[in-house]
Amino acid sequence: MSETVERHEFGAEVGRLLDLVVHALYSDREIFLRELVANAADAMDRRRFEALTSAASALPADAKVRITPDKAARTLTVSDAGIGMSKDDLASNLGTIARSGTRAFSQTLADAKPQDGKEDEKPSLIGQFGVGFYSAFMVADRVTVTSRRAGTDEAWTWASEGQGSYTLEPATREEPGTTIVMHLKEDADEYLESYRLDHLVRKWADFITVPIAIVEDGKEESANQGTALWRKAKSEITPEQYEEFYRSVGMNFDKPWATLHWRAEGALEFSALLFVPGMKPFQAVEGERESKVRLHVRRMFITDDAKLLPSWLRFVQGVVDTEDLPLNVSREMLQTTPALAKIRRAVTGRVLSELTSRAKDAEGYQAFWENFGPVVKEGIYEDHERRAEIAPLLRFKSSAVEGWTGLADYVSRMKDGQEAIYYLVADDADALARSPQLEGFRARGLEVLLLSDHVDAFWPEQLARFEEKPLRSVTQGALDLSKFSGDAEAGEAPAGVDDLVAKIKAALSDDVSDVRATDRLVDSAVVLAAGGNGPDLQMQRLLRRAGRAAGGGKPILEINPRHPLIRALAEGPEDAIAPAAGTLLDLARIQDGDTPRDPVAFAQVVAAALAGKA
Repeated sequence: MSETVERHEFGAEVGRLLDLVVHALYSDREIFLRELVANAADAMDRRRFEALTSAASALPADAKVRITPDKAARTLTVSDAGIGMSKDDLASNLGTIARSGTRAFSQTLADAKPQDGKEDEKPSLIGQFGVGFYSAFMVADRVTVTSRRAGTDEAWTWASEGQGSYTLEPATREEPGTTIVMHLKEDADEYLESYRLDHLVRKWADFITVPIAIVEDGKEESANQGTALWRKAKSEITPEQYEEFYRSVGMNFDKPWATLHWRAEGALEFSALLFVPGMKPFQAVEGERESKVRLHVRRMFITDDAKLLPSWLRFVQGVVDTEDLPLNVSREMLQTTPALAKIRRAVTGRVLSELTSRAKDAEGYQAFWENFGPVVKEGIYEDHERRAEIAPLLRFKSSAVEGWTGLADYVSRMKDGQEAIYYLVADDADALARSPQLEGFRARGLEVLLLSDHVDAFWPEQLARFEEKPLRSVTQGALDLSKFSGDAEAGEAPAGVDDLVAKIKAALSDDVSDVRATDRLVDSAVVLAAGGNGPDLQMQRLLRRAGRAAGGGKPILEINPRHPLIRALAEGPEDAIAPAAGTLLDLARIQDGDTPRDPVAFAQVVAAALAGKA
């Protein structure tokens, strides 16, 4: 290094730095209680661990974290029976921003092994960054910390107003541990209410192993369960306990359709307890399109917005708890880390595997599909990576069989020479089975899947094929059904059909791209079809409703040359064709669930026709 190069330490305006720590790292004031409880839990875990080799560090029988509001004094106290801090510890840990005593202690445990196979003997510590304590200044304008290190008789008090300086003075404390007293700001009255404190503990720290109590008028009320059910072995949990936890985590009143409880071990370790509900929630899953599975780190709740499952599995509820996930300093915004991505993949794969297994039970799977089938279909549209795995889970109504059927079952029933999987999409499930679009298929014994969910217009094009069979909408393009024999009455087309088709096409040149005779109608006179390369009719309707160009061009009007109405037009006066053409198009639109081009004019035509018959 050149002798002219000077080395300098960074300078910092401590008061400003502390202000940034307090007001920039945390978006929600209530986080302060989680941070202080986490620190207290770490301190008690450290004392419990040290007690393994030092009797002087043994925890008292009633050791717990005590939270005491005092409305008269406007103080909130958080007290623990943890390892405590000496004078030097207070100066080092609280007097140096971003220095974490927990992190330093954790480093000494990096190679520690649990004794006798007891994993709980090794403490599970939460704190990492040494800034959580300062969140107290979000609600307090003065904080005092009185602490006594386990194994010593000396206590000290650290005090600060969060302006960049602090004081240290001798104090007294009967037992080892730490007491934090926050002198609350004028706008922090809510944290003097015991019910509010109880809610925050249950929200953020309900499952940490350290007991937490709210103290009011000298009485202690337990504020946390203290037992993380997902950390127990499945053999130790009763069905009733699973159901109770399911109801509490998701605010449900039914029984879960499926319970998934497992622990992943290896390079990445986590525990998971997930539930598939037995009924639709009161708030439809379509309203919120993000997964709300809760993420915990060492039992402490972090967020329910980690998107641990893709949106097409958002109905799944429960908890994922890990000790391997790096978090940023505020713990409110997760870092984009490979560890989190691996957890997401593993959890999604496990849920998908469970659904695949349960889908083999047709009767049991039906209840799930009727509740959440439309949401699962979104996975075909959104999840390219898992599209092939999701497809076998899909179930449909069919023109050929009762109940629900899957794509694999459809393929097994395909007729000789049938190359495509046929489907029809519409808004109305009941009207689908009566659609004229099905007449030619039904007459020839060709099965058509009937799709009526909101997402059905989107996903088939994304899936495209199943078991090498293309998916084909019956409304899309010219379908040649002539190679399939069936019950359709062929008969002879009336003379003049070609001329009739040409005249109808001329009359409807502004509304259709083509008019043609078809053999796929039996009882109906007309039907609409989409062009061969554009979206099918249902997608075109959705695009029009959204105010967007359909993209598939004008529809095609197909006519049944053997229908009495078409025969009458072919054999009747030429001047009747043009007015009838518009009515035929409106009839075809209505049959497909659309509206007439001009509802008033159509109503007048119908009224006139009825009057003529009266």
